[in-house]
Amino acid sequence: MSYILILMIVAAAGAVVYALVRGLIAFANMEPGDVDSDGITASHKKQNDMMFARVKYQAIAIILVVILLAVAGGQS
Repeated sequence: MSYILILMIVAAAGAVVYALVRGLIAFANMEPGDVDSDGITASHKKQNDMMFARVKYQAIAIILVVILLAVAGGQS
């Protein structure tokens, strides 16, 4: 059981890194002329989407670590 949780934690951490890199790439490719009808640039929207994805994946990883600690504590 703990091996499955560890693999899930590694996958969640990988998703965090992926969202972070995508957000940094969006930040690096900012184009001020690319504005939608609300006045928001496409790169800002992408940065916000990736920030929320990163926070979501971090929360999932933390929950999995708590579950892993609970399972490991119950085995001893």
